[in-house]
Amino acid sequence: MATVKKKTVTKKKVQPVILITNDDSIAAPGILALVEAVRDLGRVVVVAPDQPQSGMGHAITIGHPLRLHKVEFAGVEAYTCNGTPVDCVKLAVDKVLRRKPDICLSGINHGANHSINVIYSGTMSAAMEAAIESIPSAGFSLLDYSMEADFSGAKTYVAKIAKQMLAKKRDKHLLLNVNIPAIDESLLKGIRICRQAYAKYEEDFVERKDPTGKKYYWLTGKFLNFDPGKDTDVWALKNGYVSVVPVEFDLTDYAMKKKMEKTWKL
Repeated sequence: MATVKKKTVTKKKVQPVILITNDDSIAAPGILALVEAVRDLGRVVVVAPDQPQSGMGHAITIGHPLRLHKVEFAGVEAYTCNGTPVDCVKLAVDKVLRRKPDICLSGINHGANHSINVIYSGTMSAAMEAAIESIPSAGFSLLDYSMEADFSGAKTYVAKIAKQMLAKKRDKHLLLNVNIPAIDESLLKGIRICRQAYAKYEEDFVERKDPTGKKYYWLTGKFLNFDPGKDTDVWALKNGYVSVVPVEFDLTDYAMKKKMEKTWKL
């Protein structure tokens, strides 16, 4: 009697889904660099603003309609949105993917998002929105505002961090703020896991007049670091390291909460 050989069924490996967005718009070189850095790691889907949205923070659109347009972009599935970076994440999950991606990456931002910048950053707010939705996420920023910035070193470290995020199941609320110094790739010393430095902008409003004689104001200022610690993002970047700060969206001051519970007479 002839023996019947059983067919071996090999399961096709399911590619992870990587959602990419930013705040500099889909036209910015930084988002193209981000796609190029991770396109071999899974199915990449881009949903990005159709115009720059820097400094928008966690703003959402409630006063006018949101629109999505499918576009040709770097050989991946891509859409533009007329809303904020946070709108892009919300629409991507609900209307484009119709599921949660495995990870969300935002950037690569043109300019720093270290220290207090995380509060104002559209790049980080997009990543934060994903983390709120239980999607491990990271925002990437290169300390170079130029549209001709060299992203080669940044792409190397984006790929390293994305691989770590995909290597095994991470905390669903993982949120990383990653900043990369604007130096030659050969000079980058590696990655430092940091805390956020206590630093802020000393701001000023320059007063000017328009052609009709009416006053207007232009925000200026300089960045001041008050934190001498060698475990901060500001120190790491100044010394040639890529800084990675794990971030929380729970803004509760638990130490102050305990203190108030003991000392306030209510």
